[in-house]
Amino acid sequence: MLEVYLDPCTVNSRKILAGLDFLGTKYHLNHVDYFASDHKGAEYLKINPMGTVPAAVDGDLHIFESNAILQYAADVDNVNDKYPKDPKTRARVNSWLLWEASVWFPSCYVYLFEYIVRPLLKQEPVQSNVDAEAPKWNKLAGFLDDQLSKTKWLAGNELTIADISVAASMHLRVR
Repeated sequence: MLEVYLDPCTVNSRKILAGLDFLGTKYHLNHVDYFASDHKGAEYLKINPMGTVPAAVDGDLHIFESNAILQYAADVDNVNDKYPKDPKTRARVNSWLLWEASVWFPSCYVYLFEYIVRPLLKQEPVQSNVDAEAPKWNKLAGFLDDQLSKTKWLAGNELTIADISVAASMHLRVR
């Protein structure tokens, strides 16, 4: 059974919970208290030397990126419709997974930090940070709108792990 290490308070941890449920993957949840910095402790660093959550362990395999965990779970569980093996469809799914990790999440993170983290730290959001990110976020959201005007889901007409990944951080932007 896949051992999953995460704290549901983080976006990527919630992505894993939603994604594994979507895939029907059986897993054992190990709570890593993010606010107590458990992810920086010696025991956790043996699991994930990056010191980030989530992470997953399957035997001697340690996985430390949320999208890689979803890809692995889909392959192990042979869930072809949610992470298709057809090379062209898989390339579309992988493109969206990489896009999410490289540009979408970092843009959404600005909103996460300003609207969630700062209030937790008893600070006010810095509007100039939000204003500076807005053009980039709007451009990226436009890519999503454009794609979804052509296909029902990001990689085609079937819901895949790409949709779960991209959707995970969308709620962070406040209008």
